[in-house]
Amino acid sequence: MELQELVLARNSKLPLSTTSPLLIPISLSLSSHHLYPATAIPDLAAVDVSLTAMEAQLQAVRRRLQEEREAFPKAKKLVQQSLKQQRRLQLMLANMPTGMREDVFATPLEHNSSMVFPESLNFSSAVPEVRDHDLKIKEEPTAPPKKKGRGPAPRWYISTEELDSLSSYMRGRLTLEKVNIAINEVASYADGNAHLVACPKKKLSEDTWEKALELRDIAARESVKGKHFFLETDIKGPGLKLDTTGKAILTVLRHLGRFQETRIGHHRVFILSKQQ
Repeated sequence: MELQELVLARNSKLPLSTTSPLLIPISLSLSSHHLYPATAIPDLAAVDVSLTAMEAQLQAVRRRLQEEREAFPKAKKLVQQSLKQQRRLQLMLANMPTGMREDVFATPLEHNSSMVFPESLNFSSAVPEVRDHDLKIKEEPTAPPKKKGRGPAPRWYISTEELDSLSSYMRGRLTLEKVNIAINEVASYADGNAHLVACPKKKLSEDTWEKALELRDIAARESVKGKHFFLETDIKGPGLKLDTTGKAILTVLRHLGRFQETRIGHHRVFILSKQQ
């Protein structure tokens, strides 16, 4: 009688209903074993071990499902940020002159994006729009690099919107590609002048040294000090020449604030502006 009470007590503590199909054989086995005290206790111990293992497995499954559920929104947001970055790269590529593109840009971005993000992954209805400030990554503070002369000359290319905003008589027959190639060329002139200003005499020929002295005198002026500049005499092509088209390009760049113009001595000096 005492063993039967123990069996009933153990059976009542089982987490699953005794009417469950899984426990019907167990209940029948337990009810029949109260007549056999010698085997009832080992069987109860085996049932307890089995149920404990099943409960542990169920908890592991639940934890895994919870992890997947928490990771899914993050994955959707990452996909949207990647698509937004893709659009930015496409805009940059569209505004880049053909003559400046590298071979790495030869493969269309649309083809690559279709392989990485198939159309079946449609998250537009489930994820809120990602704004620009959400994409800003906090950069860890780093020690400022040691100054080793000036950096490269600024290359502040113009966009299609800026070119379209110009009046028709100023824009003329200029194209975005021609103007941006000219910007790249004048920046190379400024880089060359900065090199001559900083280069020691022993590394320059006599003729080049005379030009370096002249450039140093210009670079020491208060309006030019610490800035990249080029001279009108530096303009020799091939992307920018002192012809009708070249003069129109210089007028456009001056109007859009890409450089400031001044006269020092007999030189016409163009001081490049940094992108704001």
